[in-house]
Amino acid sequence: MSLIDRAEERRKSALAAMDPVEQAALGQYFTPHQAARIIAGLPRMPQKTAIRVLDPGAGSGILTAALIDRIRTERPEASIEVTVVEVDASLHPGLRETLSDMEELGNVSTKLVGDDFLLWAPTVKDPFDLIIQNPPYAKLSTGSPSQNFLRSIGIDVPNLYAAFLALGIRLLSDGGQQVAITPRSWMNGTYYSRFRRELVETVSIDSIHTFESRSKVFGDTGVLQEAIVVSTTRGQQTATVKVYTSHDHRDDATVRTVAYGDVVTADFIHVPATEGDAEAVAWMTRHAQHSLADLGMTVSTGRVVDFRSREMLYLDRVEGSWPMVNASHIRFGQANHPVGTKKPEWFHAASEAASKLLVPPGAYVLIKRFSAKEERRRVVAGLWQSDSPAAFDNKLNFVHQKGESLDPTVARGLAVFLNSSRLDAYFRVFSGHTQVNATDLRQMRFPSLEQLKALASAEPHAQEAIDSAVETVMTAVGLAA
Repeated sequence: MSLIDRAEERRKSALAAMDPVEQAALGQYFTPHQAARIIAGLPRMPQKTAIRVLDPGAGSGILTAALIDRIRTERPEASIEVTVVEVDASLHPGLRETLSDMEELGNVSTKLVGDDFLLWAPTVKDPFDLIIQNPPYAKLSTGSPSQNFLRSIGIDVPNLYAAFLALGIRLLSDGGQQVAITPRSWMNGTYYSRFRRELVETVSIDSIHTFESRSKVFGDTGVLQEAIVVSTTRGQQTATVKVYTSHDHRDDATVRTVAYGDVVTADFIHVPATEGDAEAVAWMTRHAQHSLADLGMTVSTGRVVDFRSREMLYLDRVEGSWPMVNASHIRFGQANHPVGTKKPEWFHAASEAASKLLVPPGAYVLIKRFSAKEERRRVVAGLWQSDSPAAFDNKLNFVHQKGESLDPTVARGLAVFLNSSRLDAYFRVFSGHTQVNATDLRQMRFPSLEQLKALASAEPHAQEAIDSAVETVMTAVGLAA
């Protein structure tokens, strides 16, 4: 058996012996050997005679095995110094066997560190040429010792995987490379904004590998996250990024070379995996120049959380009640009420509670935070207009103007734009989430007020009419101001 095949057998044995509760607590999701080869194949091969390699959270050592296998094939004369870090002592016996296999190759020296990587990394003085990792995917609890320690050294992230990436970047030599498989969630949104800034200011993104299937990459570990592999280099800026795409870790990948600026922006990181993705980003960059804030608007999450407000919600209308609007009311670009759903459609509360949970009469644009599987679009919006106050469910986002009504014509045009195929294609490249977050909407770009007013005349029930109007209005000269 090869070096990586033996490591794969140890991975399977370790996975079978693990307590699922403990595994989840540690965020351990071991890398299948096919995925390990993909990850190890992304970095450029260092042209040094001595190469220092680090694998944080090494598990069975399969990532290091894949990387060493590649280095020995492409640079057989190089000496390799391997450091692996693994806090789970139950994995050490199998990991030591993998390291022993490496040392038997003759030009590899190894070191196993049994410490918490978060605490160990800041003490390291000598940098590494290659860092390869599948970091743990566990959340960092607010106020936990780990989070407090990380903040004390300037790392503010909500998840362990991002902490591992940030620490890895700091351990790279000049020109050193880090490659990691992680969830895609760090690429946009406010939670990871500080981390993203440090990353793009310190390293260059060289290549990205995306998987079309959410469930198969870590199929034997139960992970359903959208996994993505990113390879970076410290202290260098490339003009382009290679974007690889495969259905899962077992299929051959297609590859595209994309301009760096089409992937990395100040606010978020696009993943244009196909020509269609790239065209969606380029079109939106050319024709949508304004943020919601530029337009005097903002977006908020609906104020009524149903399980916290049960005593205020009614299936049938009662005296003094107001419309309770939820996702089921959004149909064909409109928010209609009532529609006879099984969920409460009316809201009634004492004046103090009502004042905090109701929005004033007028026009608002509602966007579903979660889309149903049968819906073709990720972004589903509807225009709400009412002469009375209304309550919006927490599973909706709503666009408003300082808590008050939008101009009805602008609101109608905004709903049309949000329901367009152009916007949906762009959002799928922009966001790796299945849900539509208010923070994502705040970061996106939108048409001008004049363009929105022009879009208001489009038929909101027909996708073809919406898309035709967006093409006509957004590319017209004189309406982009």
